Amino acid sequence: MDIILVPGFWLDASSWEEVTPALEAAGHRTHPLTLPGLGSVDANRAGIGLRQHIDAVVAEVDATDGKAVLVGHSGGGAIIHGVVDARPDRVARAIYVDSGPLGEGGVINDELPADGDDVPLPPWEGFEDADLVDLDDGLRRKFRERAIPQPRGVAYDPQHLHDERRYDVPATVIACEFPSAMLREWIDAGHPFVAELARVRDVEYVDLPTGHWPQFTKPAELAGAILAAVDRNGQLH
Repeated sequence: MDIILVPGFWLDASSWEEVTPALEAAGHRTHPLTLPGLGSVDANRAGIGLRQHIDAVVAEVDATDGKAVLVGHSGGGAIIHGVVDARPDRVARAIYVDSGPLGEGGVINDELPADGDDVPLPPWEGFEDADLVDLDDGLRRKFRERAIPQPRGVAYDPQHLHDERRYDVPATVIACEFPSAMLREWIDAGHPFVAELARVRDVEYVDLPTGHWPQFTKPAELAGAILAAVDRNGQLH
């Protein structure tokens, strides 16, 4: 199976480096992505928005044979949902890592402070305690050293969706910061935060208790959860 891995904000393809070996050892083909504007700290991020990131992942899907599994971490969840909408017949499963599908008109996070076309990684004090669970001083240092400013448009642009077949694509939510039971409670209560997720017809929930960056804090466990989700799809290798 082709597994396309979409990083969250401030990260490039290398952020998956401790996750991909286990996926490849199981016989899968991994495609960790560096999205437009994330190639370097000095890259030009003008004019790069959510649609450009979605289109970059769509191009990766189109370059594979058959169906692919999409994995989206954090803000990458909104991106892969846009891809599911664009190519519902080419996605075998969407796996949301501490994230979920972003509905029509929603934005990933327009409250992040921007500096021109850039959204720099905020100071750690700007995150919730739940974000930072297991992210020790060493991991924080490495994260900040590798962090690349996110294109402002990706964070601020509204999502636009067109094909309701997106609700037929199976999804897995790997819940890290919040237990999956809380997500189910929000769905039952009709919370707008999970309105789009509530419309997906086949969703499984997997709990992986840690902070917001399991690819750094629990990479082996994250790889196992992704493998299990791919295997349950019944389309191996």
